Amino acid sequence: MGHVDAPRWRSFRGASGDTEHYVTIVAPAGLPFARQIDAVAQLYAEALQSLRLAPDSVVFRRLYVSDIANQAALVRQSSLFLEPLDSPAAVSLVQQSPLPGGKLAMLAYHVESDAAIEKHQLAPGHLLVRKRGLGHLWSTRLCAAAESAPRPTAVQTREVFDELIGALASRGATLAENCLRTWIYVKDVDVFYQDMVAARSDLFAEHGLTRQTHFLASTGIEGACAHRYDTVLMDAYSILGVRPEQVSYLNDYTRLCNTADYNVTFERGTRVGYADRAHLLISGTASIDAQGAVVHRGDVQRQCGRALENVAALLGAGGGSLDDLTHLIVYLRDPADHAAVAGELAERFRGMPMLILRGAVCRPDWLIEVEGIACVAQDAPTLPDF
Repeated sequence: MGHVDAPRWRSFRGASGDTEHYVTIVAPAGLPFARQIDAVAQLYAEALQSLRLAPDSVVFRRLYVSDIANQAALVRQSSLFLEPLDSPAAVSLVQQSPLPGGKLAMLAYHVESDAAIEKHQLAPGHLLVRKRGLGHLWSTRLCAAAESAPRPTAVQTREVFDELIGALASRGATLAENCLRTWIYVKDVDVFYQDMVAARSDLFAEHGLTRQTHFLASTGIEGACAHRYDTVLMDAYSILGVRPEQVSYLNDYTRLCNTADYNVTFERGTRVGYADRAHLLISGTASIDAQGAVVHRGDVQRQCGRALENVAALLGAGGGSLDDLTHLIVYLRDPADHAAVAGELAERFRGMPMLILRGAVCRPDWLIEVEGIACVAQDAPTLPDF
């Protein structure tokens, strides 16, 4: 198989007994793509065996590939993408090259529970996971699927959000009340990002998402789907039945301003509370100061440090710390910067599930962006169980 890093995982078990697991796997470089798929599938099976997890405990997987136009067909035929009809998974597929040189990487999320977990494939791209009275809706691979000619990025942005809004409406839910997190991948982000931002802002205003109410935690980063004319790809996470008192929004104004101050519309982070735990959903975070300016231009290592300091501040606002992260996703504009940050990250977050990917950030001066999810214990018996 050649040299390959071992799978990494981190687990959180709450007082309810329910356990969440995050697993990352990077394929060994230097093999043909089909063999990299086989290698990841084998390593995944071994990780599940080590964790004593049934395969049907999976909720979500995101597969990162280096050349989606040529690789998507093979991925879709693999066990990483396909699931038995009686136990489907939400599977995301995005072009963001794993660094330093592989063709495939994976993030997987599994849940173990004594409570019944029901999975319902509402439509292609929308998986509803029902558990303890709540419906966790994972929406993946939302795109315009343009086959013959490009459409404006603003139009595509509307289309992907309309798809999500329709799925929510079919279950009596709304974007403003039930959607908590989006991941938006923009092809040629230096060119098309602002068109996406403008269209999203207009749509949010129409649906009651404003500076006076709230936005959604989000990552907006360079990436692509398999359709050559698409410029926007989106994944989203929503909760049907979530109560307003479960949700709060994270910031530390000594370090970070509101995103609306520089005309973008997302939350720095969102906290979702349950009886025995809270999830801290941290948006894509870069080397930015309290005035919204880029810090440490041209120095990727110092930018990495500042971004992580900002993440720590956001986690602190939600009662957590960097030690509570379940995983970390790191995006680099320039693959040549991998060596400059990989060793430091591995030392600082020893054993943590982590992926480093090629993904340009929305401002050219930002060389790195990071995101993650943290789980923290809490005792809040008036809130719903996870």
